[in-house]
Amino acid sequence: MKTITITILLIILAITSVLSQDISGDWNGEAKRGDKSITFVFNIKQENATYSTTMDVPTFRISGIKPSATAFTDGTLIIDGSNVGMSYIGIFNNEAKQFEGTYKEGGIEMALNLKKGAIEIADQKRPQEPVKPYPYYEEEVRFKNTEAKVELAGTLTLPNKNGKFPVVILISGSGPQDRDESFMGHKPFLVLSDYLTKQGIGVLRFDDRGNGESTGDFGNATTEDFSKDVMSAIAYLKTRNDVDKKNIGLIGHSEGGIIAPLVANNSKDIAFIVLLASTGISGAELSVMQSKTLRQFPVKDEASYEKNTRKAIAIVTSNKSDLEIEKELTTHYNAFIRPILTSLNVPEEKINLFIESQLKTSLQPWSRYFLQYNPADQIEKLQIPVLSLNGSKDSQVNAQINQEGIRKALIKGGNKDYKIVELENLNHFFQVCETGKMDEYRKIEQTFSPTALKEISNWILKRI
Repeated sequence: MKTITITILLIILAITSVLSQDISGDWNGEAKRGDKSITFVFNIKQENATYSTTMDVPTFRISGIKPSATAFTDGTLIIDGSNVGMSYIGIFNNEAKQFEGTYKEGGIEMALNLKKGAIEIADQKRPQEPVKPYPYYEEEVRFKNTEAKVELAGTLTLPNKNGKFPVVILISGSGPQDRDESFMGHKPFLVLSDYLTKQGIGVLRFDDRGNGESTGDFGNATTEDFSKDVMSAIAYLKTRNDVDKKNIGLIGHSEGGIIAPLVANNSKDIAFIVLLASTGISGAELSVMQSKTLRQFPVKDEASYEKNTRKAIAIVTSNKSDLEIEKELTTHYNAFIRPILTSLNVPEEKINLFIESQLKTSLQPWSRYFLQYNPADQIEKLQIPVLSLNGSKDSQVNAQINQEGIRKALIKGGNKDYKIVELENLNHFFQVCETGKMDEYRKIEQTFSPTALKEISNWILKRI
């Protein structure tokens, strides 16, 4: 009886220790993805009985990601980042003084233990990144999309504090992005804005809604919603006396390149646009292409795989109710994907996770809008100068196919001032590369090809 009493007392003390623990502050940990290590830092804050979290991924130099909800109950930490496509669930180990759990993002699942404390990561060599003090004026700014009740935070750089200057708005690619479009240890929008500002062109770049210092829900937003955030940026620039309102332009990268035409056709204030690694074909066709070129597993019958991929897209874009679509898509994925992965000896739990992730992604408002959106329809309407740049080794957006779509749309619409250039040996992020594959991005020291930077600035300067 005495032994049982002592055991119960120890359990009570352990639980009390966990429940009384202040989990506010930084928690860091390292997850393994194959032979790669990825470091995560979660900054948890508590206000009364409510928790909030900001996530950084120092390995990729990504910071300021804001999961939608955080809960800590009975020693279990749940970070719900469904708004940005991630989640973490960890149970506190009182002996090891750490949370032990699982990080999920898309179809990826990794073991991740978190210990309290900050962590420093040695900077990778990124020679193009500017170092303060900058030889130009920089200002932190905020503006609102009142319709969506979103406040966007960003940085405006101008050649000088005094004067009136042309300004371009940078529009980031898909996924939650900060104002520098940070990825794989690079900050391309920081490098691009620095270069353009030094050439006499002002730049406004901002955190996507729900990311960095911007408010809002990224996870439920569509390409059209993001275009309205850019419209708000235009409205903000028009309130400033140091902006040449007749020379406001847009530079969109990847998805930003299909947002830019949508914005330009809904605004009378855009003088020109630059499309970087943009698509010129429908979201459905791009998705079919990427499902084959970016797929992580082999298939025996490519024709059958494409047919089933198109069937999945048809289900997602149908006019049926959400419940009907989910039910039909679940049945289709189980009949289509499960046998392929089973034949590759993928464990059933991993298959279930993959299908669950595919379902979640496919049913998001962004996916359903994107699959039905064809940027060529908007590009055709453009009557302002257009520059389109794509890298010849882009593995995400095929240069030839997409630039042909862009060219045909501009010709059909009768645009008299456009330039389309395929830049040799550049990847999706305009780095000089060997293969163009995604796993190469982080290994390259260069952030943005000087050839591409010069092409952009020279073209803009001739039109302002």
